[in-house]
Amino acid sequence: MSEIKNIAVLTSGGDAPGMNAGIRAVVRTGIYHGLHVFGVRRGYDGLVNGEIIPMDAKSVANIIQRGGTILKTARSDDFKTKEGRQKAYDNIKKLNIDGLVVIGGDGTFTGASKFIEEFDIPILGMPGTIDNDLAGTDFTIGYDTAINTVVDAVDKIRDTAESHDRLFVIEVMGRDSGLIALRSGISTGAEAVLIPELEVDYNAIMKRLDTSRKNKSSRIIIVAEGDEEGGLVVAEKIQENFPHYDVRVSILGHIQRGGKPSCMDRVLASRLGVAAVEGLLEGRRGEMAGLIGGQVQFTPFSKAIKHIDKINTNLTRIVEILSL
Repeated sequence: MSEIKNIAVLTSGGDAPGMNAGIRAVVRTGIYHGLHVFGVRRGYDGLVNGEIIPMDAKSVANIIQRGGTILKTARSDDFKTKEGRQKAYDNIKKLNIDGLVVIGGDGTFTGASKFIEEFDIPILGMPGTIDNDLAGTDFTIGYDTAINTVVDAVDKIRDTAESHDRLFVIEVMGRDSGLIALRSGISTGAEAVLIPELEVDYNAIMKRLDTSRKNKSSRIIIVAEGDEEGGLVVAEKIQENFPHYDVRVSILGHIQRGGKPSCMDRVLASRLGVAAVEGLLEGRRGEMAGLIGGQVQFTPFSKAIKHIDKINTNLTRIVEILSL
Protein backbone atom coordinates (compact mmCIF):
# COMPACT_ATOMS: atom_id res chain seq x y z
CA MET A 1 0.00 0.00 0.00
CA SER A 2 1.21 3.55 -0.74
CA GLU A 3 1.79 6.40 1.65
CA ILE A 4 -1.25 8.32 0.42
CA LYS A 5 -3.03 9.98 3.34
CA ASN A 6 -5.13 12.74 1.75
CA ILE A 7 -7.14 12.56 -1.47
CA ALA A 8 -9.53 14.84 -3.34
CA VAL A 9 -12.38 14.16 -5.73
CA LEU A 10 -13.80 16.41 -8.45
CA THR A 11 -16.36 16.26 -11.25
CA SER A 12 -15.54 17.93 -14.55
CA GLY A 13 -17.08 18.54 -17.96
CA GLY A 14 -20.72 17.77 -18.63
CA ASP A 15 -22.73 16.50 -15.67
CA ALA A 16 -24.11 12.97 -15.73
CA PRO A 17 -26.60 11.15 -13.49
CA GLY A 18 -24.67 8.99 -11.06
CA MET A 19 -21.85 11.44 -10.43
CA ASN A 20 -23.14 11.96 -6.89
CA ALA A 21 -23.09 8.22 -6.30
CA GLY A 22 -19.48 8.27 -7.47
CA ILE A 23 -18.56 11.14 -5.14
CA ARG A 24 -20.19 9.30 -2.25
CA ALA A 25 -18.27 6.12 -3.02
CA VAL A 26 -14.92 7.94 -3.20
CA VAL A 27 -15.49 9.83 0.06
CA ARG A 28 -16.68 6.84 2.07
CA THR A 29 -14.07 4.47 0.66
CA GLY A 30 -11.38 6.98 1.54
CA ILE A 31 -12.68 7.27 5.08
CA TYR A 32 -12.95 3.49 5.34
CA HIS A 33 -9.23 3.27 4.58
CA GLY A 34 -8.32 5.99 7.07
CA LEU A 35 -7.77 8.79 4.55
CA HIS A 36 -8.70 12.46 4.78
CA VAL A 37 -10.93 13.29 1.82
CA PHE A 38 -11.52 16.66 0.15
CA GLY A 39 -14.02 17.75 -2.46
CA VAL A 40 -13.14 20.21 -5.22
CA ARG A 41 -15.97 22.47 -6.32
CA ARG A 42 -16.43 23.34 -10.02
CA GLY A 43 -13.93 20.85 -11.42
CA TYR A 44 -10.48 22.00 -12.47
CA ASP A 45 -11.56 25.61 -12.02
CA GLY A 46 -11.95 24.81 -8.34
CA LEU A 47 -8.40 23.45 -8.21
CA VAL A 48 -7.08 26.65 -9.78
CA ASN A 49 -9.14 28.92 -7.49
CA GLY A 50 -8.69 26.93 -4.30
CA GLU A 51 -12.32 25.84 -3.90
CA ILE A 52 -11.37 22.75 -1.94
CA ILE A 53 -13.43 21.62 1.05
CA PRO A 54 -13.04 18.79 3.58
CA MET A 55 -15.63 16.03 3.28
CA ASP A 56 -16.84 13.43 5.75
CA ALA A 57 -19.34 10.59 5.67
CA LYS A 58 -22.22 12.90 6.56
CA SER A 59 -21.38 15.33 3.73
CA VAL A 60 -22.35 12.67 1.18
CA ALA A 61 -25.44 11.38 2.99
CA ASN A 62 -28.69 11.28 0.99
CA ILE A 63 -27.09 12.10 -2.37
CA ILE A 64 -26.90 8.70 -4.08
CA GLN A 65 -30.38 9.22 -5.58
CA ARG A 66 -29.75 12.78 -6.79
CA GLY A 67 -28.91 13.76 -10.34
CA GLY A 68 -26.27 16.32 -11.22
CA THR A 69 -23.26 16.76 -8.93
CA ILE A 70 -23.13 18.34 -5.48
CA LEU A 71 -19.57 19.46 -6.20
CA LYS A 72 -20.71 21.33 -9.32
CA THR A 73 -18.83 21.08 -12.60
CA ALA A 74 -17.24 23.42 -15.10
CA ARG A 75 -14.97 23.56 -18.11
CA SER A 76 -11.81 25.45 -17.16
CA ASP A 77 -9.85 27.65 -19.56
CA ASP A 78 -7.37 28.52 -16.80
CA PHE A 79 -6.44 24.89 -16.24
CA LYS A 80 -5.47 24.64 -19.89
CA THR A 81 -2.56 27.01 -19.20
CA LYS A 82 0.73 26.16 -17.47
CA GLU A 83 0.14 29.02 -15.01
CA GLY A 84 -3.32 27.71 -14.13
CA ARG A 85 -2.06 24.19 -13.53
CA GLN A 86 0.72 25.58 -11.32
CA LYS A 87 -1.89 27.36 -9.19
CA ALA A 88 -3.88 24.15 -8.97
CA TYR A 89 -0.83 22.21 -7.84
CA ASP A 90 0.08 24.84 -5.24
CA ASN A 91 -3.45 24.70 -3.83
CA ILE A 92 -3.49 20.96 -3.37
CA LYS A 93 0.00 20.90 -1.87
CA LYS A 94 -1.11 23.45 0.74
CA LEU A 95 -3.56 20.80 1.96
CA ASN A 96 -1.06 17.95 1.56
CA ILE A 97 -3.31 16.22 -0.94
CA ASP A 98 -1.50 13.13 -2.22
CA GLY A 99 -3.85 11.94 -4.95
CA LEU A 100 -6.91 12.85 -7.01
CA VAL A 101 -9.97 11.04 -8.33
CA VAL A 102 -11.51 12.81 -11.31
CA ILE A 103 -14.97 11.97 -12.67
CA GLY A 104 -15.68 13.02 -16.25
CA GLY A 105 -14.98 12.31 -19.90
CA ASP A 106 -12.20 12.74 -22.43
CA GLY A 107 -11.51 16.40 -21.63
CA THR A 108 -11.27 15.56 -17.93
CA PHE A 109 -8.78 12.76 -18.55
CA THR A 110 -6.76 14.84 -21.02
CA GLY A 111 -6.33 17.51 -18.35
CA ALA A 112 -5.43 14.89 -15.76
CA SER A 113 -2.76 13.42 -18.04
CA LYS A 114 -1.14 16.83 -18.48
CA PHE A 115 -1.24 17.44 -14.73
CA ILE A 116 0.48 14.10 -14.03
CA GLU A 117 3.11 14.83 -16.67
CA GLU A 118 4.01 18.20 -15.16
CA PHE A 119 3.69 17.55 -11.43
CA ASP A 120 3.87 13.78 -10.99
CA ILE A 121 0.75 13.55 -8.82
CA PRO A 122 -1.24 10.28 -8.71
CA ILE A 123 -4.61 10.64 -10.46
CA LEU A 124 -7.21 8.02 -11.33
CA GLY A 125 -10.40 8.60 -13.29
CA MET A 126 -14.01 7.44 -13.37
CA PRO A 127 -15.99 7.62 -16.65
CA GLY A 128 -18.81 10.12 -16.14
CA THR A 129 -20.55 10.97 -19.42
CA ILE A 130 -23.98 10.18 -20.85
CA ASP A 131 -22.51 9.48 -24.31
CA ASN A 132 -20.86 6.14 -23.40
CA ASP A 133 -18.05 6.93 -25.85
CA LEU A 134 -14.94 6.13 -23.79
CA ALA A 135 -12.77 3.10 -24.45
CA GLY A 136 -12.04 0.86 -21.47
CA THR A 137 -15.56 0.45 -20.09
CA ASP A 138 -18.72 -1.20 -21.36
CA PHE A 139 -20.84 1.58 -19.86
CA THR A 140 -20.12 5.07 -18.57
CA ILE A 141 -21.75 6.61 -15.52
CA GLY A 142 -24.94 8.37 -16.65
CA TYR A 143 -25.49 6.51 -19.91
CA ASP A 144 -28.13 4.10 -18.64
CA THR A 145 -30.13 6.89 -17.02
CA ALA A 146 -29.92 9.04 -20.15
CA ILE A 147 -31.24 6.35 -22.50
CA ASN A 148 -34.06 5.54 -20.08
CA THR A 149 -34.95 9.24 -19.99
CA VAL A 150 -35.06 9.27 -23.78
CA VAL A 151 -37.20 6.13 -23.89
CA ASP A 152 -39.66 7.60 -21.40
CA ALA A 153 -39.90 10.83 -23.41
CA VAL A 154 -40.33 9.04 -26.75
CA ASP A 155 -43.03 6.79 -25.30
CA LYS A 156 -44.96 9.89 -24.27
CA ILE A 157 -44.43 11.52 -27.66
CA ARG A 158 -45.72 8.39 -29.39
CA ASP A 159 -48.99 8.72 -27.46
CA THR A 160 -49.69 12.08 -29.05
CA ALA A 161 -48.24 10.96 -32.40
CA GLU A 162 -50.74 8.10 -32.55
CA SER A 163 -53.62 10.39 -31.58
CA HIS A 164 -52.91 12.65 -34.57
CA ASP A 165 -51.36 10.19 -37.06
CA ARG A 166 -48.09 12.12 -36.98
CA LEU A 167 -44.46 11.41 -37.82
CA PHE A 168 -42.07 12.71 -35.17
CA VAL A 169 -38.39 13.40 -35.72
CA ILE A 170 -36.82 13.32 -32.27
CA GLU A 171 -33.33 14.73 -31.75
CA VAL A 172 -31.28 13.30 -28.87
CA MET A 173 -27.85 14.12 -27.48
CA GLY A 174 -24.72 12.61 -29.01
CA ARG A 175 -22.44 15.16 -30.64
CA ASP A 176 -19.76 12.58 -31.45
CA SER A 177 -21.55 9.37 -30.56
CA GLY A 178 -24.80 7.80 -31.70
CA LEU A 179 -25.11 5.26 -28.91
CA ILE A 180 -27.94 7.09 -27.13
CA ALA A 181 -29.85 7.33 -30.39
CA LEU A 182 -29.21 3.75 -31.40
CA ARG A 183 -30.23 2.00 -28.19
CA SER A 184 -33.21 4.27 -27.54
CA GLY A 185 -34.27 3.84 -31.17
CA ILE A 186 -34.39 0.07 -30.83
CA SER A 187 -36.25 0.20 -27.51
CA THR A 188 -38.90 2.65 -28.76
CA GLY A 189 -39.54 0.95 -32.10
CA ALA A 190 -38.19 3.77 -34.26
CA GLU A 191 -38.53 3.56 -38.05
CA ALA A 192 -35.00 4.87 -38.52
CA VAL A 193 -32.02 6.02 -36.44
CA LEU A 194 -29.54 8.60 -37.76
CA ILE A 195 -26.13 8.70 -36.08
CA PRO A 196 -22.83 10.57 -36.75
CA GLU A 197 -20.81 7.36 -37.17
CA LEU A 198 -22.70 6.37 -40.33
CA GLU A 199 -23.41 8.36 -43.48
CA VAL A 200 -27.10 9.08 -43.83
CA ASP A 201 -28.75 7.22 -46.71
CA TYR A 202 -31.81 9.37 -47.31
CA ASN A 203 -32.91 7.26 -50.27
CA ALA A 204 -33.10 4.20 -48.03
CA ILE A 205 -35.02 6.12 -45.35
CA MET A 206 -37.53 7.49 -47.86
CA LYS A 207 -37.97 4.03 -49.40
CA ARG A 208 -38.55 2.53 -45.97
CA LEU A 209 -41.19 5.14 -45.15
CA ASP A 210 -42.82 4.62 -48.55
CA THR A 211 -42.97 0.83 -48.34
CA SER A 212 -43.77 0.42 -44.65
CA ARG A 213 -47.28 -0.44 -43.51
CA LYS A 214 -49.67 2.27 -44.63
CA ASN A 215 -51.93 1.81 -41.61
CA LYS A 216 -49.31 2.88 -39.10
CA SER A 217 -50.82 5.51 -36.81
CA SER A 218 -47.43 6.94 -35.80
CA ARG A 219 -43.85 6.97 -36.97
CA ILE A 220 -40.73 7.83 -34.98
CA ILE A 221 -37.30 8.75 -36.34
CA ILE A 222 -34.44 9.25 -33.87
CA VAL A 223 -31.62 11.62 -34.82
CA ALA A 224 -28.39 12.14 -32.84
CA GLU A 225 -27.49 15.83 -32.52
CA GLY A 226 -24.08 15.03 -34.02
CA ASP A 227 -25.68 13.88 -37.25
CA GLU A 228 -24.49 16.07 -40.10
CA GLU A 229 -27.83 17.85 -40.48
CA GLY A 230 -29.85 17.50 -37.27
CA GLY A 231 -33.51 16.94 -36.57
CA LEU A 232 -34.94 20.05 -38.21
CA VAL A 233 -33.29 19.43 -41.58
CA VAL A 234 -34.24 15.75 -41.51
CA ALA A 235 -37.87 16.73 -40.87
CA GLU A 236 -37.83 19.19 -43.78
CA LYS A 237 -36.55 16.53 -46.19
CA ILE A 238 -39.18 14.04 -45.09
CA GLN A 239 -41.93 16.64 -45.46
CA GLU A 240 -40.74 17.46 -48.98
CA ASN A 241 -40.90 13.80 -50.00
CA PHE A 242 -44.12 13.03 -48.15
CA PRO A 243 -46.25 16.19 -48.08
CA HIS A 244 -49.23 14.19 -46.81
CA TYR A 245 -47.41 13.40 -43.54
CA ASP A 246 -47.98 15.57 -40.51
CA VAL A 247 -44.28 15.91 -39.54
CA ARG A 248 -43.24 17.33 -36.18
CA VAL A 249 -39.87 17.80 -34.47
CA SER A 250 -39.01 17.35 -30.81
CA ILE A 251 -35.52 18.21 -29.51
CA LEU A 252 -35.08 16.59 -26.11
CA GLY A 253 -32.00 18.60 -25.14
CA HIS A 254 -30.68 18.77 -21.60
CA ILE A 255 -33.53 16.79 -20.08
CA GLN A 256 -31.27 13.81 -20.89
CA ARG A 257 -28.63 14.97 -18.41
CA GLY A 258 -30.97 15.30 -15.45
CA GLY A 259 -33.08 13.08 -13.25
CA LYS A 260 -32.49 10.44 -10.64
CA PRO A 261 -29.78 7.98 -11.68
CA SER A 262 -30.92 4.46 -12.48
CA CYS A 263 -30.01 1.49 -10.30
CA MET A 264 -27.42 0.47 -12.88
CA ASP A 265 -25.71 3.87 -12.77
CA ARG A 266 -25.73 3.97 -8.97
CA VAL A 267 -24.13 0.53 -8.73
CA LEU A 268 -21.63 1.29 -11.51
CA ALA A 269 -20.56 4.57 -9.87
CA SER A 270 -20.26 2.88 -6.49
CA ARG A 271 -18.11 0.06 -7.82
CA LEU A 272 -15.82 2.38 -9.74
CA GLY A 273 -15.53 4.83 -6.81
CA VAL A 274 -14.30 2.07 -4.52
CA ALA A 275 -11.93 0.81 -7.23
CA ALA A 276 -10.49 4.29 -7.89
CA VAL A 277 -9.61 4.93 -4.24
CA GLU A 278 -8.16 1.48 -3.71
CA GLY A 279 -6.29 1.83 -7.00
CA LEU A 280 -4.59 4.98 -5.71
CA LEU A 281 -3.61 3.15 -2.55
CA GLU A 282 -2.13 0.37 -4.69
CA GLY A 283 0.06 2.90 -6.48
CA ARG A 284 -1.89 3.25 -9.73
CA ARG A 285 -1.93 6.53 -11.64
CA GLY A 286 -2.96 7.88 -15.03
CA GLU A 287 -5.70 5.31 -15.50
CA MET A 288 -9.49 5.14 -15.70
CA ALA A 289 -11.45 2.58 -13.72
CA GLY A 290 -14.04 0.94 -15.94
CA LEU A 291 -16.28 -2.09 -16.13
CA ILE A 292 -15.55 -4.65 -18.85
CA GLY A 293 -17.48 -7.89 -18.97
CA GLY A 294 -18.77 -7.27 -15.46
CA GLN A 295 -15.29 -6.87 -13.97
CA VAL A 296 -13.48 -3.70 -12.91
CA GLN A 297 -10.46 -2.99 -15.08
CA PHE A 298 -8.06 -0.07 -15.45
CA THR A 299 -7.29 1.59 -18.78
CA PRO A 300 -4.59 4.26 -19.36
CA PHE A 301 -6.04 7.72 -19.97
CA SER A 302 -4.34 7.81 -23.38
CA LYS A 303 -6.45 4.85 -24.51
CA ALA A 304 -9.66 5.74 -22.67
CA ILE A 305 -10.01 9.14 -24.36
CA LYS A 306 -10.04 7.62 -27.84
CA HIS A 307 -13.66 7.87 -28.87
CA ILE A 308 -15.42 4.67 -29.79
CA ASP A 309 -16.21 5.28 -33.45
CA LYS A 310 -17.19 1.75 -34.41
CA ILE A 311 -20.86 0.99 -34.11
CA ASN A 312 -22.20 -2.53 -33.69
CA THR A 313 -23.76 -2.90 -37.13
CA ASN A 314 -26.01 -5.65 -35.82
CA LEU A 315 -27.85 -2.97 -33.82
CA THR A 316 -28.50 -0.87 -36.93
CA ARG A 317 -29.67 -4.03 -38.70
CA ILE A 318 -32.10 -4.71 -35.86
CA VAL A 319 -33.64 -1.25 -36.34
CA GLU A 320 -34.25 -2.04 -40.03
CA ILE A 321 -35.67 -5.51 -39.40
CA LEU A 322 -38.07 -4.45 -36.66
CA SER A 323 -39.40 -1.31 -38.35
CA LEU A 324 -41.76 -3.21 -40.66
